[in-house]
Amino acid sequence: MFRSLSLATFLAGFLVLPALAAAPPPDVVVSVKPLHSLASGVMLGVGEPYLLVRGAASPHAFSLRPSDAKALSEAELVVWAGPGVENFLRKPLSTLGRDAQVLTLVREPSVRVLPVRKGGAWEAHDHDHAHEGRPDAELDTDGHVWLDPLNAKAITDLIAARLSALDPTRTALYQANADRQKQAIDRLDAEMRDALAPVKDRPFIVFHDAYHYLEDHYGLNAAGAITVSPDQPPGAARLKALRARINQAGAVCIFAEPQFEPALVRTLAQGTKARTGILDPEGANIPDGPDLYGELMRFNLRSLVDCLSGG
Repeated sequence: MFRSLSLATFLAGFLVLPALAAAPPPDVVVSVKPLHSLASGVMLGVGEPYLLVRGAASPHAFSLRPSDAKALSEAELVVWAGPGVENFLRKPLSTLGRDAQVLTLVREPSVRVLPVRKGGAWEAHDHDHAHEGRPDAELDTDGHVWLDPLNAKAITDLIAARLSALDPTRTALYQANADRQKQAIDRLDAEMRDALAPVKDRPFIVFHDAYHYLEDHYGLNAAGAITVSPDQPPGAARLKALRARINQAGAVCIFAEPQFEPALVRTLAQGTKARTGILDPEGANIPDGPDLYGELMRFNLRSLVDCLSGG
C-alpha cells in the first residue's frame, strides 16, 4: 500500500508541475540594434529578444540568414520601425511572420514620424514642422524614429503593452522595467539637451539622412547629407554641389558613419575648413543589449560636441 500511495502521490505531483512552472516568455524578433535594446530593457529578467541586423551590418543592405527566417517563422511578436529603414523585412513579414503580431512603429499614433528629406543639401525650411505628420507612403517616412528620446519612451510603452497582452502573468514586471527605462531616457535627454545647447546652431553635414529626429528634437543645424541612400555612393556632381554647400553654409564638421567607407568624407572635406567626425544611427560597434540605447545616444552626443566645438 505504501508503494502504491507513493506512486499515486508522485504522479499527482508530476501532473501539477507544468501548471506551477512559469510559462516561457514570448518569442520576440526585433529588426535593428537600438530597437532591440529598448525591447531588451522591457524584457529584462524575462527573456532576450532575437536580433536580426547584428554587429556593424546595415539594414539598408541586409539579407536574412536561414536562422533569421526560422526565428521569424516562430515569432509571436516582431518589432520594426518600417520599410523606410528595414525594407528587407517587407516580404518576409507577409510570409514567414504571418502568425506573429507585428509592431510597425511608424504606424503607431504615439510615435512622431518625420519625412525623408529630398536631395543632399537642405535649406532652413527643411527643418520646420510643415512636413510633420504621417506621409502617405511609408517608404517616404524616416524610420530612424528611436533617435528622438520621446519616441524611445513611446516605443518602450508600446513594447510593454504588446508583451503584457501576450504574457499577462508578467505584466507587472514588464511595466516596472518600462518605467525604469523611461526614467533613464529622461535623464539622458536632459543631459544631451544641456550639452548640445552651446553648439546646436553650428552647421554640419551628415553621411546620410538618418538623424532628422535627433536634429529636430535638439534644434541642431544639419545643412545636408552626402548621399540620399547609403547603399548608393554619390556621383561627382553631388560631391561638387555639397562642397559648395559646405563652404556656403560654413559647415563646421562632416560626419561619416562606422558602417560605410570614411574615405569619401575625407575627400569631401578637402578644400574646406570643415573637420570630420563619426555619427552612428544604429550602434555598429556597441554590444547588443539593454544598455546599447544609452551608449549609442551618448556616443553621438560626444561626437557632436567634440567636432562642433573643435575639441
